[in-house]
Amino acid sequence: MTQNNGSEKAPSAAAGGWGALKSVGRQLMGSGKPLSGARTMLKANQPDGFDCPGCAWGDPEHGSSFEFCENGVKAVAWEATRDRVTPAFFAEHSVSELRTWSDYALEKQGRLTHPMRYDADSDRYVEVTWDDAFAGIAARLNALDDPNRAEFYTSGRASNEAAFLYQMFVRLYGTNNFPDCSNMCHEASGVALTEAIGIGKGTVLLEDFEKADAIFVVGQNPGTNHPRMLADLRAATQRGARVVVFNTLKEKGLHRFADPQNKLEMIRGGSEATSTDYYRPRLGGDMAVFRGMAKVVLAAEEAAQATGQPAVLDHAFLSAHTEAFEAYRDAVNATSWDEIEDQSGLSRDQITEAAEIYLASDRVITTWAMGITQHRHSVPMIREIANFMFLRGNVGRPGAGLCPVRGHSNVQGDRTVGINEKAPAALLDAMERELGVAMPRDRGHNVLQAIGAMLSGDARAFIALGGNFARATPDSALIAQAMQNLDLTVNIATKLNHGHLLPGTHSYILPCLGRTEIDKNAAGVRQIVTVEDSMSMVHGSGGINPPAAKTLKSEVQIVAGIARATLGNGTVDWDALAQDNDKIRDLIARVLPIFGDFNAEVRKPRGFHLRNGASEREWNTPAGRATFSADPLPEQTEWQNLRGENRQFVLQTFRSHDQYNTTVYGMDDRYRGVYGERNVVFMHPDDIAALGAEPGDVMDVVGLHEDDVDRIAPGFRLVAYDIPKGCVAGYYPELNVLVPHQVFGDKSFTPASKSVPVTFRPSGTSA
Repeated sequence: MTQNNGSEKAPSAAAGGWGALKSVGRQLMGSGKPLSGARTMLKANQPDGFDCPGCAWGDPEHGSSFEFCENGVKAVAWEATRDRVTPAFFAEHSVSELRTWSDYALEKQGRLTHPMRYDADSDRYVEVTWDDAFAGIAARLNALDDPNRAEFYTSGRASNEAAFLYQMFVRLYGTNNFPDCSNMCHEASGVALTEAIGIGKGTVLLEDFEKADAIFVVGQNPGTNHPRMLADLRAATQRGARVVVFNTLKEKGLHRFADPQNKLEMIRGGSEATSTDYYRPRLGGDMAVFRGMAKVVLAAEEAAQATGQPAVLDHAFLSAHTEAFEAYRDAVNATSWDEIEDQSGLSRDQITEAAEIYLASDRVITTWAMGITQHRHSVPMIREIANFMFLRGNVGRPGAGLCPVRGHSNVQGDRTVGINEKAPAALLDAMERELGVAMPRDRGHNVLQAIGAMLSGDARAFIALGGNFARATPDSALIAQAMQNLDLTVNIATKLNHGHLLPGTHSYILPCLGRTEIDKNAAGVRQIVTVEDSMSMVHGSGGINPPAAKTLKSEVQIVAGIARATLGNGTVDWDALAQDNDKIRDLIARVLPIFGDFNAEVRKPRGFHLRNGASEREWNTPAGRATFSADPLPEQTEWQNLRGENRQFVLQTFRSHDQYNTTVYGMDDRYRGVYGERNVVFMHPDDIAALGAEPGDVMDVVGLHEDDVDRIAPGFRLVAYDIPKGCVAGYYPELNVLVPHQVFGDKSFTPASKSVPVTFRPSGTSA
């Protein structure tokens, strides 16, 4: 074993604070434009500015002039860097060489400036004109014998306008193949909530967090993934609400938060709690936790009935608004406490304690993220959360509700405007009425199905509207090989990433404007775009900085250019739409009347809310009611299968504090005490000892999926951490090589990245 002696320090005492301010300073200085970067941040999430390109946390109705967080600064500084990747850069570096660079090193080179085409003879990208790029892409698409042999990926950073144009182009081209980033994160939330309440979105507004008596935070780490949420959790605890956390790791942001905007607190070095109660279930055990809390609630109802006390359940809500309660009650009663304790990793007393907080609270919000959605049983797990909330009528009233917290800033909006491989018939009907042509009706490919089509050779073309598909997906080593076997790959992007370095026979990189940059049409009119946050609020966003290069086009113009070259201007006047985002919004509103007078509404300060029937207790389910599910607990979670025996563990992948999705801003994770490296695995000290190792030893991580594929992540340092025994954790995308693409959530097809069976071996060995 190899000993590693650097890189680990004491973690921050609290999230935020001076560490956040120092990080902000480093990011602004590192961009090369610190003063303009600071001015730019004052326009982040402001009515007359741009929407942060980071997370999808909502903006307050009465915001301040500092509506941004540390990670927002990282995202903006990363985009607003003075560094450039020009044609000269590609002339100097071959694709084979660049493929050996780290994710961090590639993106740190700066902004892409010119459209580029891959030249196989020189193994380099060479400059191409926009018109030639569009014509070349169109020629390859039109040469396919079936439009279903093309895959059209979408990142959650794409605007509503670009996404709507994209889905219209792809459907007119003839396919519903829309693998998108939602498939890899919150697809389970959409499926489960649609079944339970009739809409695949949350039911709360940001203001509801100010009214809740209790907030249950499940399977998420807002300190890294959506830091502005910390201020709302902190405010809730300060006014006496209970914030109950269920998270496998003890995360700093869910413990304490020092508000960088509180001058007195910063001077004194203080901080405030962001939670009042913290429980750490085993990986995959959250469904058992909520099943156990439901047992406590139902037992309390029986006791109340027996003694003539007031009812515990909201019988009026259950009677008027729900379906299948009796079947659910029977399923809860049939689940033993032994099963619940073994699967959850929590004791009956702990679960009872949490349930009593729920019982003592009139208004409750439950909020969750990918710690819940990336398991095989994620859909029934989220159904169980909804069941639990139904019991006391905690859906569809102020201060209460269901709140999945999305990742990228517009991942929810992209789905709303039609990025959906299984689009609702109503959307397709409306598109046909608007355009006067038939839409394809067959279900298209999600991410994992697109991967399968690439591996089998059925897929021949891949176009990505943003994102880093090759690194975001599971089984990254297999995906890299499959993408290079394609006939066409196209990446619309602001920066270089590994997805661009896996060219097919014909490959293009098309550089686009960033969210912070001014977008003017040919007439010199400044354009705005829109995004939808996790609370269904739609915001306008207009850039304020000059473009990184005069050669850049907006996402809208690029999509329209590909569409015009491929389909012509017959059915749709792509040239007109490319020059006027208002026309696109008018088109969206005609197809999706929920947007109302879109152009007028979005120009209101802080935007407008897309109506959510479930938040008003209107249920678009087959039964016309909120619907309980009676799913049993999974027979065994991955942890129960392995139990840490024979050096076998369950791995979850997650982000470091210096990254957002696959974008790595730096090599530090100060909340977890890791600096200058990313190849680490967090592990209980007893599990490290069980390996015959010590903290700091370097080992290979080996996947255990039995399909004759060797999945090995070599050279990872063991870090002792407060995590349940048998569970380990590490960063993606580095560990995505261990995640089998054929292991996914039932109904959701979301990769099971939070329940990956692995073992360890001394680094450098082959068996």
